[in-house]
Amino acid sequence: MNISAKIQAADAAAEIAAMPLEQLNPAKVSRFYDDTIWPVFERLRREDPIHFTPDSEYGPYWSITKWNDIMAVDTDHEAFSSAEGITLINQVAMAEQEKVMGVRRRGGAGFITMDEPEHGPARKAVSPTVAPSNLHNMAPLVRERAGQILDSLPIGKEFDWVDLVSKELTAMTLATLFDFPFEDRRKLTYWSDMVTNQPGHGPVKSWEHKGQAMMECFGAFQELWDQRVNAEPAGDLISMLAHNPATRDMELATYQGNVILLIVGGNDTTRNTISSSVYSLNKNPDQYAKLRANHDLVLPMVSETIRWQTPLAHMARVATRDVEMGGKTIKKGDRVAMWYISGNRDEEVVDRPNEFIIDRERPRQHMSFGFGVHRCVGNRVAEMQLTIIWEEILKRFPEIKVVGEPTLNWSAFVHGFETLPVIIPYKN
Repeated sequence: MNISAKIQAADAAAEIAAMPLEQLNPAKVSRFYDDTIWPVFERLRREDPIHFTPDSEYGPYWSITKWNDIMAVDTDHEAFSSAEGITLINQVAMAEQEKVMGVRRRGGAGFITMDEPEHGPARKAVSPTVAPSNLHNMAPLVRERAGQILDSLPIGKEFDWVDLVSKELTAMTLATLFDFPFEDRRKLTYWSDMVTNQPGHGPVKSWEHKGQAMMECFGAFQELWDQRVNAEPAGDLISMLAHNPATRDMELATYQGNVILLIVGGNDTTRNTISSSVYSLNKNPDQYAKLRANHDLVLPMVSETIRWQTPLAHMARVATRDVEMGGKTIKKGDRVAMWYISGNRDEEVVDRPNEFIIDRERPRQHMSFGFGVHRCVGNRVAEMQLTIIWEEILKRFPEIKVVGEPTLNWSAFVHGFETLPVIIPYKN
């Protein structure tokens, strides 16, 4: 962290400490972009772990910031519904998007925004694609592609790790899971970025631009559906949706929601953790030295990065009835944000939570994949890609050197990297 960043962080911490609790809006996007969010969650965990924000760009909402409380909400799908969407929803952005798209997409993310009993069968329709047996069969191809990506990187010259490695590997894997035209794989990255950004951020130039991109995406996936529904069942995600009894007759909006879910879910978590692993190891050279000395630490390092980074900062629910938590009453209809990014730093559950330690005794003790019926269906795909890319990195490069601070996402949902400048030094 450079001097100006340290000053900015200190100023933000002082501002947050002085602010009346009722004025704290944990989802203020600029704090995520500036990486000054941490004092907000430290204060809330300490002083107000079940916190109500009465007025914000998302409307009123509750913040759940401690591990056990988050788990309680996440595992109670009867009291906390996903049907009204699984994120905090910027009200102005939603209105603008509705204007451009011409419809209101309630929830809008496929089976993740379904409650039981509809959710389970729809989720099971795509589960075989990400089952351990299928991932075992995919792993050699992912490894081959990872090697090709790494072997194509410039040595001794600065480049953007996010673009040349993180985006490329996830696009390749996602194209395979969809059986999407491989030469067009970066369209999947582009559409994911168009979904998760607002005008002025990422590739989005205007609401009309975003709407056009979504129509292009939906059109491409409608063609895939038409091809797969009229063909023999296959092992890709679209064929499974088209042929499974629970999903083959779903409404168009539900199919489109599933497409968005699978594109964003298959892209952002893995891509941002790949980037974060390089950044975190550089910021903690003692841990990087451990990894270079013992390649068996790759898998625990991956899990620690997923905890440390928390690639999706929160998930949201809506209360179906009044619920008492921590001496507060969450009213029926209230929106509730589970801040995974805060739970992963809960001092009462995670030992030395603000430290990046790749050989923790319990490396998989994190909540980045969620809990309960909505636990991330693709978590093993993410871990497979991350493990393979680092196994291949360690075969080739003694060091990947970060040479500047990253540009972070403008989002309180996707917690990740737009750019990360690095150099791979020449070998001595």
